[in-house]
Amino acid sequence: MLNEELLIYGLGLLLCAGVLFLYIKIKSSKSKQVEHKIERAKEDGMYEPVSLYPFIDPNICIGGAACVSACPEKDIIGIVDGKGVLINASSCVGHGACFHACPVEAISLKIGTEKRGVDLPHINQHFETNVPGIFIAGELGGMGLIKNSVEQGKQAVQNLSHDLKKANDLAYDLVIIGAGPAGISGSLEAKKRGLRCITLEQDSLGGTVFNFPRAKIVMTSPMDLPLHGQVKLFETSKSALLELWQEVIQKNAIQVQENTKVQEIKSVGEHFLVETENGESISTQKVLLAIGRRGTPRKLDVPGEEREKVAYRLLEPELIAGKHILVVGGGDSAIENALLLAEQNQVTLSYRSAQFNRLKPKNAEKIQDAIDQKLIRMEFSSQVRVIHEIDVLLENQQGTFALANDLVYIFAGGELPSQFLQKSGIEITKRFGYTLKSKKNP
Repeated sequence: MLNEELLIYGLGLLLCAGVLFLYIKIKSSKSKQVEHKIERAKEDGMYEPVSLYPFIDPNICIGGAACVSACPEKDIIGIVDGKGVLINASSCVGHGACFHACPVEAISLKIGTEKRGVDLPHINQHFETNVPGIFIAGELGGMGLIKNSVEQGKQAVQNLSHDLKKANDLAYDLVIIGAGPAGISGSLEAKKRGLRCITLEQDSLGGTVFNFPRAKIVMTSPMDLPLHGQVKLFETSKSALLELWQEVIQKNAIQVQENTKVQEIKSVGEHFLVETENGESISTQKVLLAIGRRGTPRKLDVPGEEREKVAYRLLEPELIAGKHILVVGGGDSAIENALLLAEQNQVTLSYRSAQFNRLKPKNAEKIQDAIDQKLIRMEFSSQVRVIHEIDVLLENQQGTFALANDLVYIFAGGELPSQFLQKSGIEITKRFGYTLKSKKNP
């Protein structure tokens, strides 16, 4: 009897040992796969984050992989030896789904790294800058995701509305600069609170979203629009989102003045004068800056760039067909737009470097396939020298050559509107590994 019991216990222990061995072997194999992906990401220049990203504290992480499952992107986070690690950090869009999914609060959201600093304006927990009365929400403050920007725009207006003086002879209680997600949300909240408010947009309603190529926009959770309620568009098109915003703006009679670029914000006593490029001077108690980080698109500064055929954004690509098109740039925006245009046109892509850097994995694959199939003519290490009416002069290592051309699209990025901010007295600091959001500082 005793021998039989020992045999049963022995078989049980052997089975447990076998299961444990198999478990460890599978875990080890998955860890090695993730390590291989990390090495590949480093080789492809995708390992370093370029915007908002998750920071995983290895001392707290339990390796439950809830963050991996929650992320709608692929291969941003993986598990190695029971701890969460970043893989293709450059592809992170900063939606924060991993941050909310972590059961032990091991993840915080940061911007900038120890090696690469990011210029950020000074704002406090109420979204107010060092200049009392000027507030910042959305992408400019580091939070570029649509849902986060919408929430910040609403909260900023809630905060600034507390100490408004009702009796005054100013034109407005609040001027909002920028009609992107944060600006639209702030405008609706201002209307809800009965504030005299005008929103100025240098481009068109939608701001940064308006300039997206016609493609899917991913949101990981519902966003709450003031005067409208929850918007449950987890995966939608740019046009559908813009239509929703147009509907809400019109329904609530929100005053949005498009094609109005603000040149300067002047402090005059306890109020401000918002000066525009077209000569307007608008008086207001408070200002909410809801502009993008890139500001004005970066230009090439070459002869002919002022021609009508030159653009810095792509609208309605499906309506453009049978053209000779030059796309300038090597980032994700340039790649995505070049691929859209190549469906119905002859496209040449000019990039000043010898190879692509920091592309999203899917974009890297798609552009390489397009080049291999000769759907896109690729000109690495090239620069635009002159833009003529019927052609463009490009220069590469072999010399200068003419390229038949109908349209030129330039996606050379942009820069933080530092000069504009500094002229308004707003302090800017380069931050290295700055924590924007943690469970302790939500």
